Amino acid sequence: MTDYTVHTQDTAPEGSKAILQGAKQAYGMVPNLMAIMAESPAALEGYTTLMRIFDNSDFTPTERQIVLMTNIRLNNCTYCMAAHSTIAPMQGVPADVIESLRNDTSLAETKLEALRIFSAKVNQNRGVVNAADVDAFLAAGYSKANVLEVVLGTGLKVLSNYTNHITKTPVDKAFQPNTWSAEMSAVA
Repeated sequence: MTDYTVHTQDTAPEGSKAILQGAKQAYGMVPNLMAIMAESPAALEGYTTLMRIFDNSDFTPTERQIVLMTNIRLNNCTYCMAAHSTIAPMQGVPADVIESLRNDTSLAETKLEALRIFSAKVNQNRGVVNAADVDAFLAAGYSKANVLEVVLGTGLKVLSNYTNHITKTPVDKAFQPNTWSAEMSAVA
């Protein structure tokens, strides 16, 4: 297996240095995912740009985390689940929503549950959802734009989750209290 470097601003390729500096200023640290992605300035720029665009979608922070964490669970990404379980409360996501997403249980709020279900169908069916799935999502109070924003969030998690699978990204110390695995989820 090829080892990937967890880059610092000193070791990163020139095209990644400014992005890592921005991450450190924003988060107080450079998350290992971004430090590894720095190997490819294009991948790092793509990830950070897509993340910024998704943050500007019509979804609330809780809705964004529902899309992201549903994809994370389905993609079995231990790194991102630990990271998002740490970040989500800082964004005001209720603890019961986070636990439901980690454990694949239904959300209490009907509209949010419709988002979780639709996000799962988009992921599991590689975007091939039927008209009834879209209609149910729209009937729950979401828009046609939101349908496309679920696809956007799914693409964002494909980029980070697949990177973590390939590179075996170590979970940052800050995220370790929220360590997760699919086996833990199945037991809960």
